[in-house]
Amino acid sequence: MENTELRRMDLTGTLVVILAGGKGQRLEPLTRDRAKPAVPFGGIYRIIDFTLSNCLNSGLRKVLVLTQYRSRSLNSHLRDAWQVNFNPALGEFLESLPPQHRTGESWYQGTADAVYQNVFAIQEERPQAVLILAGDHIYKMDYRHMLRFHEERGADLTVGAVEVRKEDASGFGIIHVDERSRVTGFVEKPKDPPTIPGQPGLCLASMGIYVFKPDLMSRVLEEDARDPASSHDFGRDIVPKLFASRPVYAFSFVDENKKEAKYWRDVGTIDAYFDANMELVWVTPLLNLYDADWPVRTAPLSAPPPKFVFAQEHPGGRLGVALDSMVSPGCIISGGRVQNSILSPYVRVNSYSTVQDSILFESVDVARHAKIRRAIIDKDVQIPEGVEIGYDVEADRKRGFTVSEKGIVVISKRAVL
Repeated sequence: MENTELRRMDLTGTLVVILAGGKGQRLEPLTRDRAKPAVPFGGIYRIIDFTLSNCLNSGLRKVLVLTQYRSRSLNSHLRDAWQVNFNPALGEFLESLPPQHRTGESWYQGTADAVYQNVFAIQEERPQAVLILAGDHIYKMDYRHMLRFHEERGADLTVGAVEVRKEDASGFGIIHVDERSRVTGFVEKPKDPPTIPGQPGLCLASMGIYVFKPDLMSRVLEEDARDPASSHDFGRDIVPKLFASRPVYAFSFVDENKKEAKYWRDVGTIDAYFDANMELVWVTPLLNLYDADWPVRTAPLSAPPPKFVFAQEHPGGRLGVALDSMVSPGCIISGGRVQNSILSPYVRVNSYSTVQDSILFESVDVARHAKIRRAIIDKDVQIPEGVEIGYDVEADRKRGFTVSEKGIVVISKRAVL
């Protein structure tokens, strides 16, 4: 019954704004040439595909994407992968908006400033509700639940929130609510975070997504833009300014992932990104990419099936094999061994080489006898014959490669091997 009611919701008055302009500095060097939402994930996807798939699966087809840094790769992906899903004849659109420099020549000063600089485009659509989303998180969510909650509560602002353990809450913006989920406090990365009423071990962390009444949003963003003391951020500035005097509510994340535990990942660091990818090769992954009822879409790929050649199982022979791995179309495992790894399209792993616990981006070529372990290799990198990566991280660091806190070696596009 509930799904039928959701499908009947009138969403023509809802405008989606996706924030996709962050630098993604903590994901360097993967973000040197591309925006964070355009970073590959899970072999064939980009990070932003999860937010956009949520929009389409939720029936939301009026979408503005606010871009900024290194946006060419992202814009190309939006054009090639996503424009076909929107029909302008029905009033649908997916539009990429660069910075408008409404408040000067500077880049966006924060999430609120990004929306403020594009508020004219929002006002032109005359929406009844504005749904603001982050383009750099991995999760499955039917936004209609949140929109209905916002309407039923008569909220001026609704903040999306996910439950996190109290011991993990210090890294998030934490929302304090009363028994009706009305926001009574908001603190950034607190040492002693407030817990959910009746659930002393859990806190509500902001997901960085919001539903606004448009008139209120325009007014409060205008006021915030004139405030020299503001950092122009929704979490740090806008929510604290509103909850004391306006009806502001927190909506607890409803997961469409069909797992017992809710799945939401902020892949903002190399280690978090690596871990989220590696979870996908588990026998039973936490994130279900195979659910036909909630598909994750991406660019169509005209590539041949992955190919595994050489089955010389005698001592010294070549064996092309991939175990506990995701291997994308166009890949050739030519006498090499791949284990616990993710290979993007057109990767080639040559004879006697090994790839273990690693992520290889598109068109990486691993030469004979090379050995790769606990590494992320960016697009088009050629790994020379006999090279070892990830076996001596101090040596890798001295060679100029990025090494994360947990020892993940990252080879950038222009690395010299």
